[in-house]
Amino acid sequence: MGIGGISIWQLLIILAIVVMLFGTKKLRNVGSDLGGALKGFKNAMKDDEVKDSEEPLAKVEDTSMKSEQANKD
Repeated sequence: MGIGGISIWQLLIILAIVVMLFGTKKLRNVGSDLGGALKGFKNAMKDDEVKDSEEPLAKVEDTSMKSEQANKD
């Protein structure tokens, strides 16, 4: 018994049919495109996390600068 009631032999037959339909070159291209898309998504998520962590600091600096300017007046 394999994944969800599908045996390993059935998975191999499905894989063989997919390779025959699309060919290895096209499958390789699809795999590399998918990998590049995932890598870009992960980088975007990291950039977003960095941006979110920097925003509170900017707000604190703005309020402290406003209070310093008020003290000067």
